[in-house]
Amino acid sequence: MNTSVYDDEGPGAAAARFTGRPVTSVRLLSDVFTEVTLDDGRVLMVKRADTAGEARAEAAGLRWLAEAETVRLPTVHGQEARLLVTDLVPRGRPNRDAALDLGRSLAELHATGAPAFGSAPPDGPREAYIGRAPMRNAEGVSWPEWYAEHRVLPYLRRAVDDGTVALAEAEVIERLCDRLPDLSGPAEPPARLHGDLWNGNVLWGADGHAWLIDPAAHGGHRETDLAMLHLFGCPHLDEVLRGYEQVAPLADGRADRIGLHQLFPLLVHAVLFGRGYAEQALSTAKAALER
Repeated sequence: MNTSVYDDEGPGAAAARFTGRPVTSVRLLSDVFTEVTLDDGRVLMVKRADTAGEARAEAAGLRWLAEAETVRLPTVHGQEARLLVTDLVPRGRPNRDAALDLGRSLAELHATGAPAFGSAPPDGPREAYIGRAPMRNAEGVSWPEWYAEHRVLPYLRRAVDDGTVALAEAEVIERLCDRLPDLSGPAEPPARLHGDLWNGNVLWGADGHAWLIDPAAHGGHRETDLAMLHLFGCPHLDEVLRGYEQVAPLADGRADRIGLHQLFPLLVHAVLFGRGYAEQALSTAKAALER
């Protein structure tokens, strides 16, 4: 996307332009987030991404997930260059009812499907992001081969190049990739994934519901979203899983496959944050190989 004159536009001006409403207050929350209040009382969040591609990918992901009419997501009011304007979600506290409802909604979201593993949202870029790490949306037919080629190995190679993972260590994860067809369980159709479903991207709203933000949306395996909730923790995760199973039961042996699906986010974090996550990825791969 062309980084137009709006790349340097202030958050308040962007919110006013996208909504057509005057702004009554602007409150800077960080270098990234700004809270903007409109004259009709609505409160918006303006996010300034590192790149225009990152902002475009997030906006496209939010819209694609919203089309499914399942999970709760903040409305996208507009995106131009590095700026993304959405509704602000007032914060509340986690509760078991919201967790149960989130599980059901996630199951419904995943069931709406995707054209292929690795498919990007319809108006989203092929060269997307997960957090601040590049994520390429290349399509594949078979999940084990696609997952190895486009989600595990690219970050493993980057970690090796950066010196975060030694070559001898990388061989452990490469062996696991070779065995994925035998370890990945029954074949599943491509699911419509949030794609970066760690606890920080689940907002427990003041309205008593769980809301999702900051997706890295793509077509993938539904167990990947759930494995990320396990990896970084989620309040009332038992209720999330109970609600999910009520709508779309998971294949037998899911618990044994959690580590397989965690390799992707662990290696992303190894690239972004260093050796600690690399060691966790290696121990996860070794445990999976021993099953």
